[in-house]
Amino acid sequence: MAVHVVAASVQDRDGARRPLLWTRPDHPGVRKIRTDQGFAGRLADSTATVLGRELEIVRKDPGQKGFQVQPMRWAVERTLSWISAHRRLARDYEQQPAHSETMIRWAVIGIMVRRLTRGRPATRPSPRPLTHANH
Repeated sequence: MAVHVVAASVQDRDGARRPLLWTRPDHPGVRKIRTDQGFAGRLADSTATVLGRELEIVRKDPGQKGFQVQPMRWAVERTLSWISAHRRLARDYEQQPAHSETMIRWAVIGIMVRRLTRGRPATRPSPRPLTHANH
């Protein structure tokens, strides 16, 4: 829906302001935005008051030890995996944030076009049985 690339030195919550603002005129039907803990703080309050949208922070359970799947986090990770499958995005080659944003948009357009033209649900090939030849 929105792509905004910033320098690694920019905090998540500071870099999120611009794309959150874009959702209001471009996507008026969006009511809830899910984020991780890096977006906590005043950003959640301003998103509610200024944009009229709920910013839901997906947090770890207080007693969590080790890795645990977080609700809806898989959707973000899956999307990042699809995007990074595109060769130009596998490494950070771009010098300008605008170039990175363009490469991300091209990757997502390619993903959407393949899905729209496929005409059937995606399938995965069955795993091959292990034999001595492919150990």
